[in-house]
Amino acid sequence: MTETTTVAREQILRWLSELACDNKSGNPTERIDTHANTIILNGDFAFKIKRPVKFPFLDYSSLSLRENACKHEIEYNAPHAPQVYREAVPITRQTGGQLVLNGDGIPIEWVVVMNRFDHRLELDELAEKGPFDKQLGQQLADMMADAHAKAPVRTGAGFLDGLNAYIDQNDAAFKARPDLFDTNAVDRLTSNAQEAFENIRPLLRQRAETGSIRLCHGDAHLRNIVLIDGTPVLFDAVEFSDEIATCDVLYDLAFLLMDLWERKQRACANFVFNRYLDKTHRPDELDGLAALPFFLMMRASIRAKIAASASENQDTDQARAEQEIQARRYFDFAQDFLEAAEPVMIGIGGLSGSGKTTLAYALAPSLGRAPGARVLRTDVERKARLGISETEKAPEEAYTQQASSAVYEALAVQCKTVLEAGHSVIFDGVFAKEEERAECEVIAGLAAAGFCGLWLSAPKESLVARVDRRGGDASDATGDIVERQLTYDIGQNSWTKLESNRTKEDTKNAASLVLSCCGILQNE
Repeated sequence: MTETTTVAREQILRWLSELACDNKSGNPTERIDTHANTIILNGDFAFKIKRPVKFPFLDYSSLSLRENACKHEIEYNAPHAPQVYREAVPITRQTGGQLVLNGDGIPIEWVVVMNRFDHRLELDELAEKGPFDKQLGQQLADMMADAHAKAPVRTGAGFLDGLNAYIDQNDAAFKARPDLFDTNAVDRLTSNAQEAFENIRPLLRQRAETGSIRLCHGDAHLRNIVLIDGTPVLFDAVEFSDEIATCDVLYDLAFLLMDLWERKQRACANFVFNRYLDKTHRPDELDGLAALPFFLMMRASIRAKIAASASENQDTDQARAEQEIQARRYFDFAQDFLEAAEPVMIGIGGLSGSGKTTLAYALAPSLGRAPGARVLRTDVERKARLGISETEKAPEEAYTQQASSAVYEALAVQCKTVLEAGHSVIFDGVFAKEEERAECEVIAGLAAAGFCGLWLSAPKESLVARVDRRGGDASDATGDIVERQLTYDIGQNSWTKLESNRTKEDTKNAASLVLSCCGILQNE
């Protein structure tokens, strides 16, 4: 193998730009340069070349290192994005001097060959166009849960050492730019980060023992997710450092949650957070929520540091100013993520079709610490305990009194765990029995958390119509079940009653007013 000179490199890039490629979409040829790669977009293909650079966290300085990096990029990304990644091949120079992809001549460079996609469908661009819907949120949660299920388990020592080092590195980077970051604020952030890390260190060690430390994507922010055929696809994993990519699965998820939160996609961030936990359904994952504020802070701090560094290399004053604004904004978020917030518990009860889940997800993003409250539903827990999909109908025995009591008891334990981890929780169930409602208040009291119970009601016709047209949900309720529930004697009910036979926004506003009167603070 031979090393590529600067002249030869530019020759390679020109050759890739002029290569005859299928171009069914009529795409123009483009060149994209980053700190570590150059990408040539030619027709329906993308050719990614590693630049011969060396940084503290990345080394592409030799041809053999670039070869390994290209192969790793395919290995790490193709399982999650087969629609994008094709192969890693050498660019060879033949005897006559001509260049060939994957020829039998001498390799002078390596390239990652990909299928080109529309960059306008990357989620960082789509985030500017309006709120993401729940369908996309569900797809993102599934995407992350599936990626983590496939990720190889690793030990946790390197991850813990890395977090400790990141705190010091962030502190040094922030203090190097006093024009952007107030020194006293940096000291407070560093001190709070160190304290938070020491508090969660035993938890992270425990999570390492239960398989939560894995070789993850490592860079799962919105710019590295693209919609292809309406489905989000995760690409551009960290291939250059297994050390950086090896982390707690919640730390990997935290990058996506932080990015959504910062981009004002907070309802989506909360929905992804909840649906990810619903899908993984690991008992120790709720204990891990105690580490989530630290993880979110770390992701925001790293982005602030990167933006500050990027501002120094901009060609125009406007571009420099934009990066500096981003750096300050991420720094502010990093501080906010570590701010304590008293957890609260909300119970939402009512007959099937009364709109409990709709209200729960409308309220959740505004309750407690980012990314909002954990929503726990009896319908979801019931299916998880049976080991069936949420949309699969549960057998009749799943609705016996004994089975239902077991579901409520399991969720009561989960509510307690979430509150003890410092996060707010919404418990969504019918709550037809006095003792079930009373237990919610006991749990909140033991956790010294604020509590408010909401009882939704609507005319029979509305309840039946809602459950009959509902599809793709964990609930098995039918019109006949509503008829049966209407005969229940629910006993004394002290929860605040809300008429839910109005618009979703009206119901949310009425509930928000009740929560305000209860003294439960909400984030804006």
